[in-house]
Amino acid sequence: MAELVLRDAFEVAGLGDEVVVDSAGVSAEEVGNRLDRRAAAALRRHGVPDTGFAAHRARRFQPDWFDEVDLVLAAEESHADRLRRAAPDATARDKVRLLRSFDPVAVADGTLHMDDPWYGGDSAFDETFAEIAGAAPGVVAYVRGKLGR
Repeated sequence: MAELVLRDAFEVAGLGDEVVVDSAGVSAEEVGNRLDRRAAAALRRHGVPDTGFAAHRARRFQPDWFDEVDLVLAAEESHADRLRRAAPDATARDKVRLLRSFDPVAVADGTLHMDDPWYGGDSAFDETFAEIAGAAPGVVAYVRGKLGR
């Protein structure tokens, strides 16, 4: 969901041609799976354009990708820890951030962790969408700053 929300946010910000947004998990258990139908439904409910929801397949993050990326966003601290442990050096470790660390409300509330909506219904996916959407403007602003814009 975060990949698709952030792609849309960068498009709206006029940075869609300059910023690549991709996603991958930290474990292999979902590799090859499609976007969860409840996630796709939540994205549609909230107006995120369907830019290929059906084509999306889960992948596992590979440590050599650190050389290719500028920012690695994690949903929860245990994911961030796994990514940092997989990083080849301090520069790569510094690329790992919690997604909600870009949401000033979440930072103020101390609620940077995102619950996995998998075991919930539509409302859990709507909550996850809201958490991602709350962080998206901060991610866009951060990247815009890194691009010098």
